[in-house]
Amino acid sequence: MSPLTLFLAKLIGSLLIILSVAMALRKPAILATSARIVRDPGMVLLTGIMRIVAGLAIVIGHDVWTGGVLPVVVTLLGWATLLGGLALIFLPQEKFIELYEGLRFEQRYEAYLGFTFLLGLYLFIAGFIG
Repeated sequence: MSPLTLFLAKLIGSLLIILSVAMALRKPAILATSARIVRDPGMVLLTGIMRIVAGLAIVIGHDVWTGGVLPVVVTLLGWATLLGGLALIFLPQEKFIELYEGLRFEQRYEAYLGFTFLLGLYLFIAGFIG
């Protein structure tokens, strides 16, 4: 397994675990903030730019589609981050709000939290074991 794959798995895994713990501890603040950010074009643009930078860094440095599950998961996360960032800066504001509301973040909060934690835990463990 490449050192870059292991590094990115540790980095992304750690980040997702930290975010999921913050989600668990600060649910009201996160729900209020996400609802405000979605309706603020400047914050959506800034978030999109940051996602594009992170996604490009992963895609350019780690576009690996072979070698096991871990490298493919890291690559998929890079592409998902990049495409999500592009969607944030190119989708009309109304469409982005519709998409956000369709995800039902408030109603499915625990499911999103659980998925984030489990994905982070997998990446973290695989990164340190690999």
